[in-house]
Amino acid sequence: QVQVVESGGGLVQAGGSLRLSCSVSGLSFDDYTMGWFRQAPGKDREAVSCLSLNGLYTYYADSVKGRFTISRDDAKLTGTLQMNLLKPEDTATYYCAFSSINDYVADDYVPTQSYEYNYWGQGTQVTVSS
Repeated sequence: QVQVVESGGGLVQAGGSLRLSCSVSGLSFDDYTMGWFRQAPGKDREAVSCLSLNGLYTYYADSVKGRFTISRDDAKLTGTLQMNLLKPEDTATYYCAFSSINDYVADDYVPTQSYEYNYWGQGTQVTVSS
């Protein structure tokens, strides 16, 4: 059984930083692409940052470019999302997800759509106060 667990969310003032972590069990970590998504109340879930399987290509939503950094450590079976210069509009529930789409596409492909991901965590709340 695959289990994805996010941690690191919390309440922070605007301009502050948070580091989200994602751990997974029950799958072969280095065979799956990882991404971070978020969903704010009343809004659709959106991709925040995603990483290609080979780690060479990244996607960042325009709203977080230059402020967020995605990374993964295959040895530790963890992924992270470093979030700096946080803004109130970053307030949302953040989800880590894993995709097996690379069974069908090249290792440099970066999946950014929710339907491309197979396994999801329960989410961690990030609240940025103004």
